[in-house]
Amino acid sequence: MSPVEAVRRQRRKEARPAELAAAALSLFIEKGFAATRLDEVAARAGVSKGTLYLYFDSKEALFKAVIEEGVVPLFEEFEAKLETLQDDPERLLREILQGWWDKVGSTDLGGICKLMISEAGNFPDVARYHHEAVIVRWMALLGRAYAIGVERGVFRDMDVETVRQLVFFPLLMQAVWKNSMSCCEVTRTLPEAYFSTYFEMIFRGLRAAPLPESRP
Repeated sequence: MSPVEAVRRQRRKEARPAELAAAALSLFIEKGFAATRLDEVAARAGVSKGTLYLYFDSKEALFKAVIEEGVVPLFEEFEAKLETLQDDPERLLREILQGWWDKVGSTDLGGICKLMISEAGNFPDVARYHHEAVIVRWMALLGRAYAIGVERGVFRDMDVETVRQLVFFPLLMQAVWKNSMSCCEVTRTLPEAYFSTYFEMIFRGLRAAPLPESRP
């Protein structure tokens, strides 16, 4: 084997876990976690079942790979905004929420939301992993973004758990709806008017009331 061929093979080997995770995600969305078989994942990825087992020994391990490959890296991007945009809390929260929709909710990764709702009861270990690796970290991120706004007097000081749910759940529901009712009417992206209204409602509710003018 030539050095060039060896390098190509090594690169292919390194890319294979991500390819298998992508194949698994597409099948999880199409068929559900319970109905997906490992041989189907291997076939979708264009490898043998034996090759798949070199990297993953179960569907649960594949699911974790989906999260680690597709979702976890986004947290670093979103969390960096906490430093770069902390002087503009509204823009910070807007970019985090819009970024979630653009890179998770509107993509195949958004199908995980529906998957967890429909199959968490049958696969509690998978649901628990998703909650700890994704939900806890995401809600903490939203809480920190909101806290920055409160500290700077931009947002009103309210119950943080309630605020996190109210600002995020509309997008979460859109992702679930898209992956549940796509056969009827749902499009791949939300219309611009939706986000315009969504953010207007959020920030009108969050903004701190202006301080009364002092009288001489």
